[in-house]
Amino acid sequence: MRRIRDCLRLYYENNTSQAQISKILGISRSTVQDYLSRLTIASLAYNDIRALPDADLEQILYRKVPREVTSELSKSKEVDFNYIRTELAKAGVTLRLLWEEYKKITPDGYQYSQFCFHYQQWRKTLKIYMRQEHIAGEKLYVDYSGKKPFIVNRHTGLIIEVELFVMCWGFSQYIYAEAQEDQKISSWVMGHVHAFIYFDCVSKYIVPDNLKSAVTKAYIYDPDVNQSYTDLAEHYNIGVLPARPYHPKDKAKVENSVLLIQRWILARLRNQTFHSIDELNRSIRRLLDDLNNRPMQKLHKSRQELFIEVDKPNAQPLPVEHYTFKDWYAPTINLDYHIEIARRYYSVPWHYYGKKIKACVENGTVAIFYNSTRIAFHDVLDKEYAYSTTPDHMPPRHKAQHDWTIESLFSKARAIGQNTETLIRKIINSKNFPQQGMRPSMGILRLGEKYGNDRLEAASVIALQFGMNRTVQITDLLKNGKDKPLEQSTETVENTKNIRGETYYG
Repeated sequence: MRRIRDCLRLYYENNTSQAQISKILGISRSTVQDYLSRLTIASLAYNDIRALPDADLEQILYRKVPREVTSELSKSKEVDFNYIRTELAKAGVTLRLLWEEYKKITPDGYQYSQFCFHYQQWRKTLKIYMRQEHIAGEKLYVDYSGKKPFIVNRHTGLIIEVELFVMCWGFSQYIYAEAQEDQKISSWVMGHVHAFIYFDCVSKYIVPDNLKSAVTKAYIYDPDVNQSYTDLAEHYNIGVLPARPYHPKDKAKVENSVLLIQRWILARLRNQTFHSIDELNRSIRRLLDDLNNRPMQKLHKSRQELFIEVDKPNAQPLPVEHYTFKDWYAPTINLDYHIEIARRYYSVPWHYYGKKIKACVENGTVAIFYNSTRIAFHDVLDKEYAYSTTPDHMPPRHKAQHDWTIESLFSKARAIGQNTETLIRKIINSKNFPQQGMRPSMGILRLGEKYGNDRLEAASVIALQFGMNRTVQITDLLKNGKDKPLEQSTETVENTKNIRGETYYG
């Protein structure tokens, strides 16, 4: 109390600035402001409190009124703090406006300073995550749960952990959750789509964690957002605001929601066995609806009621067109003017050789772009290691734009041996287009640099004999020494003096 009296004395008697008081007393500016504002809220002048004992002054400044008295006082003033908090979440609504409306209904009610004071005191009774100011319909928070549910293979009994995707609204804390196979970009993005359908609306912004499915490179000021995630944001017209690395309070809402999901859903399902994710999600949805309809202690409303009343009216409607997932890749065009996506090969115009491009897989098609211009389009191939080649993409006379040409492949193979040349010609001729055989042929010829040309020639004999034409097959022959002939070991014993003869056992 001495420090409070010194602060008030310096300010009112000596006309000392708040900054100077802060330096003199060794306290922060905010503390100085707090002491001065408490006297203002108490509606007292400095001369009124100079002669008061410390106990009375503390009683006045910090309003240490018995709980039952405070309760009766609040009832007489008829202030609905839940209503005030709800209204403040709406755009443009201020405490001053709400106080003016309150005074029209209750003319003998609190003055503005007392009105603000009692509201701030009420807010302090809420949990920390509730006290954060959130604008209605503005933000959604999303993350994965650290504690994972699991399913059991019906045939083998193998226990398989799965991921738990959680999303919640900033103001109402309305929650969505679902189990997913993994945290891959497709699961992450489609989890958002399912959540938006569950909410039947979308927010203006979304706050994810810095997992790779959302952020390719995490920076405090300008993080790189995954391309597929960017497509989702553009489709739903929402902004992505990744949480800062190592700042969990940036997404405290979803952290709390994850905790609730673990306690109210995973804990209840702990003794149940599920054999599929669909089966698990049906049970999660049932308990999720129960959680969202459960009244919250301090607010006396359920999450669903707050969502329908406040968040949803201020959120964005769902777009008319349904979202389809787009998977993006950034390969470099190979010298055979093909790119590789998921072990499948697609051609591009030959003069783009060596360029780094972007490829989008969507609805069973592959669109290939260079500097935002689409340069090729293919249907997705069903089989791995298959080729999709457009004849117009080929160079004149099927010549490649590199030192490696089909003729140079034959020449190099011929230098290794007749069987190697035969094998390379067989691979080239087996393709619809000769360039499709260049990549596996180069892979086989490079094996000679690692294992030696003699061994590659021997492996080619075996490959021709058994119809092998894959690089991995030839690699396996050399790696495991299957190209080497079986050697009959002839053991000679030079020193036999330590060997027991047949008479030893007589």
